[in-house]
Amino acid sequence: MSKTGVRDRFAGRLRLVENGAVPRIDVWLDVACLFKTRSEAQRACKGGKVTLNGHSAKPHREVKVGDVLEITRTLGRRQRVVVEGLADHHIPKEEAKRLYRDTTPPPSPEEQALLDLMRLAGPRRRPGPVGSPDKRERRRLRSEKEGRGGPR
Repeated sequence: MSKTGVRDRFAGRLRLVENGAVPRIDVWLDVACLFKTRSEAQRACKGGKVTLNGHSAKPHREVKVGDVLEITRTLGRRQRVVVEGLADHHIPKEEAKRLYRDTTPPPSPEEQALLDLMRLAGPRRRPGPVGSPDKRERRRLRSEKEGRGGPR
């Protein structure tokens, strides 16, 4: 087998692993594009944000076809996925989407209203500059200090 693994179809399931190895859950979550990086997936597992078949998932747990994962997302939303295939190395995003089936129920009308409200509110922003002033701010401060008034 090659180092990148062998791609074969068995019983309609995608399997991209080397020598029948079973991938760790943090690696699989990264490869399946459910998290941006493996370290982010690891933090989620350690923080109790990922459950595997109803049990808390540690990063070293192995994933098998048919396992059910629940991932806690922002605002307490739970994403539920069923493992359809295995991979232990990065693959194109289209193939990665075939590694799982998303069975998350649609949000209730109340949840959807709350999500829309939070989306309209936008991200929390700090009120004003933090830290040292940038070039424009330094020029403005210098001109005020020297008594030239405001901006030109």
